[in-house]
Amino acid sequence: MSQAALSAIILIGALLLFVSERVRHDLVALFALFACLAFGLTTPAAAFAGFADSAVVAVAAVLVVGRAIELSGIAARIAHIMIPSRAPFSVRLSLLLIVAAALSAFMNNIAALVITMPLATEIARSNRMAPAATLMPLAFATILGGMTTLIGTPANLILSSVRENEMGAPFGFFAMTPVGVAVAVVGLGYLALVGWRLLPVRLSAERRARAPWRVYEIGVEQDMARYESLLPLMRSTTARILAIFRNGARIGPKADQALMAGDRLLIVSRSNQWITAAKAGLIADTAEEGASDAVTARVAVAHGSMLIGLPHSEIAARSNGALVVVAVGPRAARQKVPLTTLRIEAGDQLYIRGTPADIGRFATSARLLEIDRLDPVPIAGPRAALILGIFFLSILCIVVGGLSPALAFLGAATVLAATRLIPAEEIYRSIDWSVIILLAAMIPVGQSFDTSGAAAIAAQWLGGVLAGLPLVMMLAALCTVTLLLSIFLNNVATAIIMGPLAIDAAHLLGISPDAALLAVLIGTSADFLTPIGHQNNLLVMGPGGYRFTDYARMGVILVVLVVITASVTLSFLSA
Repeated sequence: MSQAALSAIILIGALLLFVSERVRHDLVALFALFACLAFGLTTPAAAFAGFADSAVVAVAAVLVVGRAIELSGIAARIAHIMIPSRAPFSVRLSLLLIVAAALSAFMNNIAALVITMPLATEIARSNRMAPAATLMPLAFATILGGMTTLIGTPANLILSSVRENEMGAPFGFFAMTPVGVAVAVVGLGYLALVGWRLLPVRLSAERRARAPWRVYEIGVEQDMARYESLLPLMRSTTARILAIFRNGARIGPKADQALMAGDRLLIVSRSNQWITAAKAGLIADTAEEGASDAVTARVAVAHGSMLIGLPHSEIAARSNGALVVVAVGPRAARQKVPLTTLRIEAGDQLYIRGTPADIGRFATSARLLEIDRLDPVPIAGPRAALILGIFFLSILCIVVGGLSPALAFLGAATVLAATRLIPAEEIYRSIDWSVIILLAAMIPVGQSFDTSGAAAIAAQWLGGVLAGLPLVMMLAALCTVTLLLSIFLNNVATAIIMGPLAIDAAHLLGISPDAALLAVLIGTSADFLTPIGHQNNLLVMGPGGYRFTDYARMGVILVVLVVITASVTLSFLSA
């Protein structure tokens, strides 16, 4: 069997595993890498060259610098200043989307969402709307913003590395800005004026203000004859008993179940546990009293949070007792296990009680997205100015000094760490290591697809299909193929596969390789059709109450606009 065929089989196998979601993406990439080694498609010396690739180093360094900016509080303050509280809904939504896109052009997309998500919820509720009206447009805006600069997404850096390998020089920092800004302007205009109106409104006006469902445990203080006697009292507080635990084991609920002192009830309700416990003659775990300005905030756990995999009690430990988890979200209602055994996962909703200042500080450091409350992150004063100065100096070194992004941002991250402008524990925690492994492992796999001749064969087939079409249609086809692939794959993996193929196809078709690469760049980020296409889409799914099909409902038109705008802009710039 030829090397091209072997490379294609390995890549198709990896694609199937990626799509299945049964195996972690970084593990799939390692499987593909070792398969290439086993069949001689890459050498042992080259197998781990991806870990030294400049794009991988740049991605890691950018994540550290972006985290320092996020923790400084300056980005959140800018967002507050630019969005007036008394403006009409359409104006506030438009400004929110612009700010979110601008932030995501220079920092991690998730960080941009963390900063602006509380604003989105507040804008919706102050206009007597469900948060669904603003959260999905916000997630899409952060994705659009990532298309506009070299560091907007890891995929941009990967395509720059592909360009350097194939054509001798990487992309400039603002090489994608003309097409990225054009796409972002059209996309943000659609989201602000039309897109949010296409989202289904499943809550009537009177229900929009109702409190969300929360899950918590309350204890039985004294023996009770029957569980059934509690039911009328529970109904009065919109509460439902999901499970009864005795000594950690589930024993009910059953209508004739006798309750004993020390039993614990798992409750789902719109009311808090203090109201439910008082009406039902039970006891709540935590006291409602505390600091005079204590509040309860509903938050979502973002990807990359230090809390993932830990028990809920860890929040009290890590905040030195200033905060406590008083309830959790719907996942606990499905699992029906004692909350002490439940581990925090990305996307979970938590109800945290404490002072606004304590919640604001902890939410930022732990990557918790506030949904129901708005507390600006305190600005770190001169530290924020120094962090921004280092960040802009690194960009200046790239744009004016010709320094590579890897060197510029690694230098910036080193200075931030040496001057303690970013907490020591945040330096490595800010890096998404699963993405780094995915990048480093897939780079040799992608190179083997190219060097084996498989990419050339695929490019010849694609060139045959597109030959004779106008330039704008060729670019639109490349962008469309890429975005359809990115529905099923991580956008980094999509960039690694489509980058060399696009350059080969461009040479066969006689079009600009840069135009083809930029069409692929736009396609890798156009994840607007499913909640699984991008982490930000998934993070707003629960808080927004969206269904899987809601994304396509608003995203299909956006995808069409993105493809048309990108292909027209690129054909004009290439003329």
